Amino acid sequence: MPSLRALLETGREFTEFLGDRKTITIVAVRRPVMPGRRTFPPHVKVRTIYCDQWRAPPKRAGVRVAPEQNAGGEPAACDLAMNPVNQKQLARDVLQKLRKNRKELISNKGGIEIACDQKEFNGKVKFVIEDIKTLFVVKFSILNTAEGSVMFTYYTALHRFSCFNLVDEKRVTRTSPLLLGPGDCYMIEVQYQLHHYGHFPASLYFEFCSGAAASSKPFSIIRELEAVANITLPVELGPVAPYKQMLVTKLATVATVVEEGQPPVSSVSHKSKILVKLKDYKYPQCLKDLVRQRLEDSEHLSPSAKQRLPAVRNLLNSALNMKNYSQRFHLLLHLEEIQLEVDIRKYDLHNQTMTLDKTNKNLLILKVPGVAENRPSVLRGDLLKVSKSGDKSQPLTVYTGYVHKVQLDNIILGFSKKLLQSLIPNMKFDVEFTISRYTLKLQHRAVDLATKHQLEKVLFPKENEGKAPTTMSNRALEENPEQMAAVQSIVSGNSKPAPYLIFGPPGTGKTVTLVEAICQIYKSSHSAHILACAPSNSASDLLCERLKKYVDARHLFRICASSRDPGTVSKNLLKHCNWDERQDCFVFPAKETVINFRIIVSTLLTAGRLVSGGIPAGHFTHIFVDEAGQTAEPECMVGIAGLLQPETGQLVLAGDPQQLGPILRSPLALQYGLGLSMLERLMSGNVLYQKSEESGQYNGHFVTKLLRNYRSHPAILKIPNELFYDNELQVYAEEKARKAFCNWKHLPKKGFPVIFHGVIGKDEREANSPSFFNEAEIKILVSYLLNLKNSHRKDGLPSLTSDHIGIIAPFRKQVEKIKKTLKAVNDLKEWSNIKVGSVEEFQGQERLIVLVSTVRSSINYVKMDQDFSIGFLANAKRFNVAMTRAKALLIVIGNPVILMKNPTWERFIRYCEEEGGYTGFDYKDSEGEEFLVARLAGLSLHWRSER
Repeated sequence: MPSLRALLETGREFTEFLGDRKTITIVAVRRPVMPGRRTFPPHVKVRTIYCDQWRAPPKRAGVRVAPEQNAGGEPAACDLAMNPVNQKQLARDVLQKLRKNRKELISNKGGIEIACDQKEFNGKVKFVIEDIKTLFVVKFSILNTAEGSVMFTYYTALHRFSCFNLVDEKRVTRTSPLLLGPGDCYMIEVQYQLHHYGHFPASLYFEFCSGAAASSKPFSIIRELEAVANITLPVELGPVAPYKQMLVTKLATVATVVEEGQPPVSSVSHKSKILVKLKDYKYPQCLKDLVRQRLEDSEHLSPSAKQRLPAVRNLLNSALNMKNYSQRFHLLLHLEEIQLEVDIRKYDLHNQTMTLDKTNKNLLILKVPGVAENRPSVLRGDLLKVSKSGDKSQPLTVYTGYVHKVQLDNIILGFSKKLLQSLIPNMKFDVEFTISRYTLKLQHRAVDLATKHQLEKVLFPKENEGKAPTTMSNRALEENPEQMAAVQSIVSGNSKPAPYLIFGPPGTGKTVTLVEAICQIYKSSHSAHILACAPSNSASDLLCERLKKYVDARHLFRICASSRDPGTVSKNLLKHCNWDERQDCFVFPAKETVINFRIIVSTLLTAGRLVSGGIPAGHFTHIFVDEAGQTAEPECMVGIAGLLQPETGQLVLAGDPQQLGPILRSPLALQYGLGLSMLERLMSGNVLYQKSEESGQYNGHFVTKLLRNYRSHPAILKIPNELFYDNELQVYAEEKARKAFCNWKHLPKKGFPVIFHGVIGKDEREANSPSFFNEAEIKILVSYLLNLKNSHRKDGLPSLTSDHIGIIAPFRKQVEKIKKTLKAVNDLKEWSNIKVGSVEEFQGQERLIVLVSTVRSSINYVKMDQDFSIGFLANAKRFNVAMTRAKALLIVIGNPVILMKNPTWERFIRYCEEEGGYTGFDYKDSEGEEFLVARLAGLSLHWRSER
């Protein structure tokens, strides 16, 4: 029998549960009752439907009960004693039902019609609030058009912001429902009181029971609201058309006959002979079957695929070593190629016309919107396939066209004379893009050469006895002990045959250190031959630009691929390159020419031509790879294998494993390690490159971590330093530059040049583009640019040009919309060429001021971020790069409610809040997740519909 204390506690909880609610149940006294506006005679029985909600939820430590605003919000009976895990699962189930059954849920039903005094379309009420801070009221009328009575039992907003309030006269709850007779109408108000610009959505859930019987099954109706308060701009940024996912049509396999086109002259007239040929390295077709089934056993697998599956799995699950090195990377490269073939199909075009090139009648021009932005990536020498639209002949004639030039959105192609002769005006073609296998073949050959040339001591190094020290070309390095140590170790060859690593966090002078080491070797050893590489043309150009300041120009040679646009090379650098005026392109030089230069600079992939041209292993005494963290290991090997003699050559890798790695397409290749650079593999998996447990320091014979940051204000550096660099980075940025905006009047807190501006925006897509954009964030971003424009050169602030500012956005569509806005706003016309790009485009760069638009604003898409590494949320390295580009002012614009679900972003936002740099929408004004979960789990949509 329960104790008196237990009975008292139960009674107290029951009293609390009932509160001061009023019941409309009729007991004994028969008199007219007036629920809503209708009077019922005494013979009509009206009673409150309590379901089985008489038991209060047990109190659990640490679990809060969601506060309710006017509308009732008691959890449903089945959820009252539910643990948080089950409640979350129930909430997820309800959310899934809400999405899946939206059409049914927004429909009027059961005789109930819900109307709004604002414009409504397809269950959504969207309205613009022009004057924020003024109360805005939206009214919903609930009309019973049924012949019988309907009980209005409950309503709530599924997710709440403090900026709106629900108001109804009778304060309807499940324990105090309202009976609506035939023809009765009841009003509910949603009151908005906004204090910030943005999009403020809400889903209103209404619950009813037919008749007045407790056993009647409830039904639900939902209405979606969206309050919009935006800054007005002279440009339309909304979707140009509703988003419609583009479906890639799978073409039926047909017999074809191929008409070969005309390649550009330079691609067949290089001065160097091909002495080491590339094999095809084609993947077995059964591997494609395995990829379709994500390497899982399946009845859909072909017999050959089933037979191969265990070996493939075993190879991928094995640790990388010298015995499986080439096999494993061959397989990973095949996985990447299969995905590239799938992805390129989305760019295929149908019913396109081509026109004759006016300057060369043997070439045709195809317009491809997006090609200027590498969508798709098309280079000189690549090939496309075209066929005449509607051609049903067997075999189908396919014409290959070689790319001669890319001009903005036009691709200039060389086809066979047969196509040129049959061409008539407005003839339609279907266009199929292809991937270039050349770079893949270079990587396949490189991993084979790594085995052939026995690079085990380079790839999997073990400790070796070291030697000792050097006077700097760049005297500034003498004041930096880490840079000095790195240069001395490289010059002395301490690490050989193991690679020497320069771990260079943002702004620490990694490339400067690399250049100094090259200069020291160049000066100290006249027999030295140096190859300096980087993954990209821009990084390779930077190496060459810096080297030519310190070395004899006659000894320096920059080799560019024939596909490179000469317009991307500065005039000062062009004279050091393999530019051929006669052929009007870059031409690969003869072997004899190459070996006469003491320093060769190229991209890693272009270095593969050195192997093909017969440059022997050991010719280069030193090989340097800058930005080594950005490249997949097989690509890194292209500049090493076949060129480095492991016993005598010195390999130096410089980069930052905490910044972005290689860009890959295949989820399987990423899963099994192709995204891990050689630099990161060595630093994370080889004891030579890890901190000593005793001293907490790196072994200076093999690796140097640069510690002095010459870029950023300490407030900007604080969080990346804490999260990624063990708080070891030291602020050495020039004081005047780093403090340039500490007194800007638009800072939330003077002296703290970091702003997080919270905005509840809306991430949208348009037409058939899968990329997201966020109009509200663009408008906030523009307001900051206008403030900068109006205040620079005043109050001690420096003069600004577009070169001082960078804008980072993780989505191509957001980048596109921002660029469009910069051109449309008159006051920003001078700054219309501000660099706007993705995080990848800003890696290795810096700006005085950086603005970041995070775009993500819908909880629906956060899981997509985590699954597919879209945007910032799932990739801490992307966060690190974005946050470390700014010197003096960092402005981040985003949805704090969404971003704070990620621990990295949460740390940054709380830091801004603690230091006074937070402004805009306050994330505390949004209801906590536990309240949302409790409310969703309590919907009758779930527990009633199962009965």
